[in-house]
Amino acid sequence: MSDDLCLHSYWRSSAAYRVRIGLNLKGLRYDIVPVHLVRDGGDQRKPEFSETNPQRLVPVLQHGKRMLRQSMAILEYLDEMWPEPPLLPATARERQRVRALAQVVACDIHPLNNLRVMQYFEREWGVPQPEREEWIRHWIEDGFEAFESLLQNHPATGHFCDGHAPSIADCCLIPQVYNARRFGMDLSRYPTILRIEEACLALPAFDAARPERQPDAP
Repeated sequence: MSDDLCLHSYWRSSAAYRVRIGLNLKGLRYDIVPVHLVRDGGDQRKPEFSETNPQRLVPVLQHGKRMLRQSMAILEYLDEMWPEPPLLPATARERQRVRALAQVVACDIHPLNNLRVMQYFEREWGVPQPEREEWIRHWIEDGFEAFESLLQNHPATGHFCDGHAPSIADCCLIPQVYNARRFGMDLSRYPTILRIEEACLALPAFDAARPERQPDAP
């Protein structure tokens, strides 16, 4: 199978952002195919993209002829195909903690604030934008309270969410912090999250994955 990698991505998608970080941490070369999620009703709703992903979501990572979907599954695929540097720690107990941290974001915070949820609120229920943004802030705050608590004073927390190398937990956390800032959240209550964000963004792999550095960014 060809090692050619192509990421179907949207510059501001936090799920695609996670995968960009993972690809960068692995030092993998990849092309980006922009999928604009808003313009003209969204590229993801066009029939040709539905063949790429029946869920009509990004990211999709094409590896040779194989189409890989769901950001968390893609990150673990990358870790199995290219083990170095690892995105998961060595022991089962450590891996469980890292996966649990990642899923606080990927399973509990992000799905409530996804673009399609916000579009449904607007289209079907006529929820005004200030109320939609308050909904977003509420659920990020709820999740960050737990995330900060899970990090603070835990012996496994280091420069990053787990130890002194970034993991899938950091791949998930940093895009969610970006979203929190985008919606005007006060992050001062989360000092450990902010410290880890600073450590992550100092790394070229995270810096290059920033939304504003993507080829489809306005």
